Amino acid sequence: MDSNGLASFLPLIILFAIFYFLIIRPQQKQQKAHAAMLAGLEKGDKIITSGGIYAVVVKPEEDFIKIKLNDDTVVKLEKSFVAKKVEIGNENA
Repeated sequence: MDSNGLASFLPLIILFAIFYFLIIRPQQKQQKAHAAMLAGLEKGDKIITSGGIYAVVVKPEEDFIKIKLNDDTVVKLEKSFVAKKVEIGNENA
């Protein structure tokens, strides 16, 4: 009777394993990479915000970063709104 109970849960266990490896694990890796990118932001780095604004980092702070939009405009942006860092050579992409 014990092996019959285990056999009835086997499809559920397999489904959870597939769900974990296809959805949960890649999402965790992506979150870790994004957090590492945010922690590594430095003055002069070029970023794209989640709103699609292209800016240059002026001063990274604990929860916010100061970014320069053009020669005159410097604004504060919450770190969570940084979508990605623009790598050298990808400015026109």
